[in-house]
Amino acid sequence: MEGETNTLLPRDYVHLHNHTHHSLLDGLSKPDDLVGIVKDMGMESVAITDHGTMSGVIEFYKAAKGAGVKPVLGMEAYVAARSRFDRDPAKDKARYHLILLAMNETGYKNLMYLTTKANLEGMYYKPRIDHDLLESHNEGLIALSACASGEVGENLKNDNYEEAKRIAAWYKSIFGDRYYLELQDHGHPDCPAKWDVQVKINGYLNKLSEELDIPCVVTSDGHYLSHDDQDAHEILLCVGTGAFLSDEKRMSLKDFELHVTDPADIISRWSKTNPEAVRNTRRIAERCNVELDLGGILIPTFPVPEGETEKTFLDKLVYRGALIRYNEVAPEDAEKLDPVEIIPQLSDEVRERLEMELGVLEKMGYNGYFLIVQDFINWGKDRGIIFGPGRGSAAGSIIAYALKITDLDPLTYGLLFERFLNPDRISMPDIDVDIQDTRRDEVIQYCADKYGADRVSNIVTFGKMAARAAVRDVARVLQVPYAEADRLSKMIPPPAQGRHIPLKVSVKEDLDLKKEYETSPTAKQVFDYAIRLEGTIRSHGVHACGVVIAPDDIVKFAPLEMAQ
Repeated sequence: MEGETNTLLPRDYVHLHNHTHHSLLDGLSKPDDLVGIVKDMGMESVAITDHGTMSGVIEFYKAAKGAGVKPVLGMEAYVAARSRFDRDPAKDKARYHLILLAMNETGYKNLMYLTTKANLEGMYYKPRIDHDLLESHNEGLIALSACASGEVGENLKNDNYEEAKRIAAWYKSIFGDRYYLELQDHGHPDCPAKWDVQVKINGYLNKLSEELDIPCVVTSDGHYLSHDDQDAHEILLCVGTGAFLSDEKRMSLKDFELHVTDPADIISRWSKTNPEAVRNTRRIAERCNVELDLGGILIPTFPVPEGETEKTFLDKLVYRGALIRYNEVAPEDAEKLDPVEIIPQLSDEVRERLEMELGVLEKMGYNGYFLIVQDFINWGKDRGIIFGPGRGSAAGSIIAYALKITDLDPLTYGLLFERFLNPDRISMPDIDVDIQDTRRDEVIQYCADKYGADRVSNIVTFGKMAARAAVRDVARVLQVPYAEADRLSKMIPPPAQGRHIPLKVSVKEDLDLKKEYETSPTAKQVFDYAIRLEGTIRSHGVHACGVVIAPDDIVKFAPLEMAQ
């Protein structure tokens, strides 16, 4: 590039291929730690590319923005050997890696669409996309050919150069100047842990680059932060595969250095052989400019009767409900009256409280929210589904009482509406709804039918390794006898006021644990590895109660996957 000197600085290199612990039981890095280490190394940008998922993107984005580091949002996709719909064990167990990075809002939306399709339509061992999806949803995306498990890499590994060339040409035809051939650092001849297979692949990639005029880019394929984490990462792989560390035929990445490499080391090696591959990392990062609008309130429009607005319809329901609750008027009689006819019949206390709360709702734009909540609750109650009487600050709302969302009269018990909602509150109101667990699915299905199946979803929950679980996992992998592992895990102090005490704190402050740590080599080894693994995501599943109802298809706001 014009004006560039031959001297490369740390900020000239950007790690574009990184796995966090959202690459389940494969990545060890936490998003905030990843951001912190690249900033400490003098770098100005970094990417997240977890295996087949975008579940860590928001956490990573917030951490990067907070640290003044530019986030590059991406994913390492799995590309099906044929179609994403094919599931022939003889032909479709193979899948290929591909790095996808979002350049702009369109690219980010396409990335969410691709990972959603991969999970909902392409799941076969792993969530898979295919060439058809890449042809139709590549706008705004940059693609890197990925590691030795990429389509190009697999063929080069097996010396199928012409097939690799055909595939690379196809990707270039789809992505144009947004396609790059990925040279990996452990394929550099001067890398301390060079892998001969990757050295061969890199040589072929340089040849492809010249013949097809496709630029190269160098990555480190980071799975953990520093070289010191390599053994802990091996433990993590054993946890994921159910293997023992001593198993000779287990899955292992010990032969590779997959840490977040210091840019000085990258530059010292690659500036001699391919400085453009280093510069291209920054050029790619400069092309990626995604700004996420977080913290907004997205409430679906409630379908009101013709001639009504959300405001007028809510007012009718609220005043009729108040007349039923406080004046003991029969529901069929209350439904014949309008608010102007009802208001004079209410006591001053009820009327003033209703006017105040309705005014706050109107000012803050939450009329639709209350209509949605009361609708599914009353639908369920009409069908004999049991709901709780009201829990939390929502019980302080007379509107909630009038709408039968709650069954507690806030006036009788002196409950304050301001604890639930006031004009100074930034977050959305939070109505805790307890639904009979055996019929909860009926209520969710009603919402899906009413608002659209693509707009209603459960939310995910991530199970992280707490100290005791980490100790048990590590002990199993190291083949520590069960009785000893059980004893060590039970030595760990229980949570204090519901908060887990980090193991690295307990081994210093708990006298019994400290003594065990300092006197038993086995305990020290187990605890040291457990400290590195603590807080790592071990599993994910359906949240016990969280459900999203979106104003449009959820895939436009967040990626989806099918609960396993």
